[in-house]
Amino acid sequence: MAIDLRSDTVTQPSPGMRDAIAHAQVGDDVYGDDPTVNSLEERLAGMFGKEAGLFTPTGSLANQLAIRMLVAPGEELIAETNSHIVRAELGAAAVFSGITTRTWPAMHGLLKASDALEIARPDSGPYLVSTTAIAVENTHNFGGGTVQPISEIAALRKGADAMGIALHLDGARIWNAHIASGVSFSEYGKYFDTISICLSKGLGAPVGSVMLSTKERVGNGRVWRKRYGAGMRQVGILAAAGHYALDNNIERLADDHRRAKELAVAIAGVDSSLIDPTSVETNIVGLDLTSMPFTATELSKRCRDAGLWISALGPKYARLVTHMDFDDAQLTQAIEILKKALVA
Repeated sequence: MAIDLRSDTVTQPSPGMRDAIAHAQVGDDVYGDDPTVNSLEERLAGMFGKEAGLFTPTGSLANQLAIRMLVAPGEELIAETNSHIVRAELGAAAVFSGITTRTWPAMHGLLKASDALEIARPDSGPYLVSTTAIAVENTHNFGGGTVQPISEIAALRKGADAMGIALHLDGARIWNAHIASGVSFSEYGKYFDTISICLSKGLGAPVGSVMLSTKERVGNGRVWRKRYGAGMRQVGILAAAGHYALDNNIERLADDHRRAKELAVAIAGVDSSLIDPTSVETNIVGLDLTSMPFTATELSKRCRDAGLWISALGPKYARLVTHMDFDDAQLTQAIEILKKALVA
């Protein structure tokens, strides 16, 4: 059987999770009658210190609903250049909400509050676009799983408050950031006006993200969720998987981080230009193939032919993501496959 390291979204629900799904209490969520999804929304809101939550089928939708609550059509959201909300959501902010975006570049996506604040332009008058929100991604996917420093988040909040700008957290992998940093979910939560979190990355749920904010924003978001065609019915069968994931799969993320580090060390042993193992903080291993005589697509094919699936996310950038269905025996196999595939 192939070893799949394309993403931490490829996991299969465990037997315990499937049992929770099978026995979930359900109701019609469009009418607000599903007790399992209601309790999941309340649970996650409490974890992050927010008033309310809204279950969505995808992280992209949770992000888009959140920023729609903060940024009016024709106004501006700023984010890091390679952030998911800018690069991997297919222009949804512009298509659905009339939101323009502008970006700042950061090595490995690492947040420096000054980078964002220096390009922010609130209250720009009738002739220029006004910045009304800043998005932060934690961990930063295309940065290689970078954990954002809480000190920089706090500095960004202080500067944003002075400018009257809102903050959104794309917390698709906030679970990994928490395990790697020890920063509590409530500590992260207090700096942001809206938050999106994902249950199908790292935590092993088959589907589901949640948008968190005030009751008013979540109420408005619920209307837009329905308008976008994402009103769901007996969604408690999915929310039950989310509860199970929160109960059982957060602390075990440390194993994913350890295995990612071991992968990085082994790959650097082949060629140190490919990755700096000290940069691997969580479960993402990004390979820079600039100095190699083959492309990321070619490397991906070599690996796939040998039974290892990885992602080619650019001409010279490949990504491996560890997850709960990847164990130590597969780690050993993956390292051997990579050692052979990386030989020019």
